Amino acid sequence: MSYYSSGRSRPCIFRRVIGDILIAAVAVLTVWVSVIMIPRITSVVLKDNYIMNYAAEIGICLLFMILALDIRFGILSKGRSNLTMALGMILRCFIVLLCASILFFAGKAISKSFIKNDSPAQYAIVLGLALQNGKPTDNLISRIDTARDYIDKYPDSTLILAGGNADDSGRTEAKVMQELLEERGVAPDKMILVENAKTTRDIFTYITQMTDTSAPVVLISSDYHMDRASGIAGRAGFSNVMLYPSPSPVSELPANIMWEIIADFLELPGQIMTFSFT
Repeated sequence: MSYYSSGRSRPCIFRRVIGDILIAAVAVLTVWVSVIMIPRITSVVLKDNYIMNYAAEIGICLLFMILALDIRFGILSKGRSNLTMALGMILRCFIVLLCASILFFAGKAISKSFIKNDSPAQYAIVLGLALQNGKPTDNLISRIDTARDYIDKYPDSTLILAGGNADDSGRTEAKVMQELLEERGVAPDKMILVENAKTTRDIFTYITQMTDTSAPVVLISSDYHMDRASGIAGRAGFSNVMLYPSPSPVSELPANIMWEIIADFLELPGQIMTFSFT
């Protein structure tokens, strides 16, 4: 028994139009993300990590495509029996819940990217970013320029340059940031390198051992990264994190936001455990 011969009405015109728009939008998003991520995978040292995240981003696109197809064609309502129809409805609710959660995390990351606390602090933590073909990416250069801007405004502050992932020559993200900041006129004694921590979580855990976590600290990273990075800093023990975001290319925003969403989902179990024991 077909969908239209089953006695159920076909989706209304409004629903079909919305479905068509969503199908086209998700298809464009999938291509967009691929155009951004594939060159990164071929040029970055952390290939395995980038491949896994790219696969997860494609998975998110696939999830939204299923939702779009269901809106357009009602594919999850085409069961031949009450049982398959019920299972379809359960699957639809699950997909809608997942998509809503993804949009929530995306909105949270985007809204946090506009917050800027332009205030002095003893330390400003500058987070690194994986090098591509041994060179800093546009996002990392933007973080460096933002750090120079901050230290020019508040010369009594000290920059903590954090990032231990190294390229084939052994130069870490922190070392590359130091070199480029020196080229921009920042004195070496205004910079502290953290080269033995490779993840955002490890970076903040390490820095808690060398700073007063109750004192204000400035966080310098890409705008899309602010929400997750500040959350990790708070869970590491920092009680007063001030945000000083660096601008990132709008053209890369879909892939960058999806990267943050994936990381947020992966960190949920740890966050739940933290809240359970506090």
